[in-house]
Amino acid sequence: MAKKKQKNAGGTPATVALAAAGTAYTLHAYEHDPATPSYGEEAAEALGVTPDRVFKTLVADVDGELTVAVVPVAGQLDLKALATAVGGKRAAMADPAAAERTTGYVRGGISPLGQRKRLRTVLDSSASGHTTICVSAGRRGLEVELSPADLAALTSAVLAPIGRG
Repeated sequence: MAKKKQKNAGGTPATVALAAAGTAYTLHAYEHDPATPSYGEEAAEALGVTPDRVFKTLVADVDGELTVAVVPVAGQLDLKALATAVGGKRAAMADPAAAERTTGYVRGGISPLGQRKRLRTVLDSSASGHTTICVSAGRRGLEVELSPADLAALTSAVLAPIGRG
C-alpha cells in the first residue's frame, strides 16, 4: 500500500486524519451511481474485492449514546451484539440526520475516520481475518484500504462479533 502524504489526499477529513497519523493506506475512487440500492455492495463490485473485505460504517444509538459500528457489507449489524460489546443494554439505528450532523459525513459516505465528533467505535471481529479491508473515505465513491489493526488503532475501536450474515 502506498503511504499518502498530502494533507488533503482525497480531500476528506478521513484522508487528512490518515495522512496526519502517517498511516499506510490506498485510496480507491470509483464512479458512484446515486440510484444504487447498496453503497457497500457497489463499492465491492467497483473495486473488484469480495464483499467480506468491504466494511460499512453504521451509526447506532446505544442507551442514548451514538456509537459507530463497522461491519462487512455482505452482512448486517447485530444491534444486540453491538450493545453488549460496549456494555449497553439496548441499541437501535441512529436517526440519519443525527448521524450526519455528528459525524460530519452524509449517509453512504460516513467514514469511521476523521469524524467531526469522535464516537466510540466497534469493528466486527471478522476484519482481523484480512490483511486489509476497505471502508468509506468520507464520501460516496471513495474508499480507503488499510489494515484492520490500523483502523482499530486510529478509531480506538473495540473488536467484537457484531455482524451477522
